[in-house]
Amino acid sequence: MRILYTGADGYIGAVLGPKLLGCGHAATGIDTGLYRRGWLFDDRRTRPMVITRDVRQIKQSDLVGFDAVVHLAELSNDPLGENDPEITMAINHRGSIEFARKCRAAGVSRFIYASSCSIYGAAGSEMKTETSAFNPQTAYARCKVLVERDLSAMIDSRFTPVFLRNATAFGASPRQRFDLVLNNLAGVAYTTKQIRVMSDGTPCRPLVHIDDICQAILCALEAPREAVCGEAFNVGDDAQNYIVREIAEVVNRTFPGCEISYGSSGGDNRSYRVSFEKIRQHMPGFMCQWSAERGAQQLKTVFDRIQLDEATFNAAPFTRLSELRHLRQTHQLDPQLLWTPVDDVIPLVTPATVPRATIFKGATATAH
Repeated sequence: MRILYTGADGYIGAVLGPKLLGCGHAATGIDTGLYRRGWLFDDRRTRPMVITRDVRQIKQSDLVGFDAVVHLAELSNDPLGENDPEITMAINHRGSIEFARKCRAAGVSRFIYASSCSIYGAAGSEMKTETSAFNPQTAYARCKVLVERDLSAMIDSRFTPVFLRNATAFGASPRQRFDLVLNNLAGVAYTTKQIRVMSDGTPCRPLVHIDDICQAILCALEAPREAVCGEAFNVGDDAQNYIVREIAEVVNRTFPGCEISYGSSGGDNRSYRVSFEKIRQHMPGFMCQWSAERGAQQLKTVFDRIQLDEATFNAAPFTRLSELRHLRQTHQLDPQLLWTPVDDVIPLVTPATVPRATIFKGATATAH
């Protein structure tokens, strides 16, 4: 298939691209480049060409000829969404639906949408299925609910949306994120010998490795239309339903000698356990290969290889909210999170103002 995947330079996209090529698909990535400063390690994998453009600026004509779209490019995670609910709504809901409309009009037949199990919200120990009531606690989760609703209304004989409700992701990616629970605990443990849990450790969190998320995407792309059209699938494994305290203990076994501390219950009341039976029924080729234990060991191997230090772990590009704050504070992004033209901040230097002999002094040519 000819596949366009958005968020190509993100945490999941950096892993998905090589997998699409490995399966023989003709893949093209698109990404606005908000997190390109962050590249934690080189995995030596070949990646598809990535076009630098915001999804909101894509034209219908740009989408003609693609068989399928995988839509990952939204403002990711609940804390980031709560930082500015209105821009989250503009990008994650309205932006995604307008993008999907263009895809549909351009003849894209399959649209894989990266939704989230966070739509179940504060559910305690109750096991949630795809038919359970939603209880979104954040702007991020509310947008996921709205996009699923509006995409469902767009189904016709030629347009097949599929909703993948991912559990909380973990694992190593060159575009690493340290604002995800297992990744964060592992990074703090490695760099400080501390395991600092911000909550009291009792919230329930299902986990899923990014490789398994990518496998679900591949299965959704290749599954028969009747098995997936308009369907939502929780992505993960029943065995990977944890409470946060258990995740901390997994990290402690992988990074021995750490001191564990817990916070209060705090203001984040998200807690949910999820059933993953449906995805196995509709897509028999899907099966999670990664446990939290194996993922923590993968992270330790990467950290050892690159000698991860506190400065790198705390660097803004590896935490979504921190990087966006940096880009806004340095006036690289406007209030709509679109890039500010360089000419707006750097005076134009022309041959009329610079002696000709100095124009090329010290210049280097780089092939891209």
